[in-house]
Amino acid sequence: MKTTLTAVLILVLAAAPWVSAQVQRGNPKTGEHVYQQQCLRCHGAKLDGNGPDSRDLIVRPADLRSAIIRSKTDWELLVAISNGVLFSPMHSFRGKLTDEQMLDVLSYIRAISPPDVVS
Repeated sequence: MKTTLTAVLILVLAAAPWVSAQVQRGNPKTGEHVYQQQCLRCHGAKLDGNGPDSRDLIVRPADLRSAIIRSKTDWELLVAISNGVLFSPMHSFRGKLTDEQMLDVLSYIRAISPPDVVS
């Protein structure tokens, strides 16, 4: 039985207090392929928001390497991927990508631009 993104995220959030380090979910290699097919045109090959379609957008795509994006939790990024971002060109990928593909893309983004580690 396929686990839904919501169920996976609820389990992740429930386990968060007992986990000291963020566990990587998804396959970054698969995520790279999905990113190239679905995200590259806006977010660019370097994840900098300078994809070939970005110049035609009024609101610029997010620079996925920025400190603001890196500081977001996996949950926040998955919500943005799944539901889109209001008043921006970031549209919903729910129904276009599987839950596993969204986790793979997140894993790829984290592999390329990991969140800042606060000590």
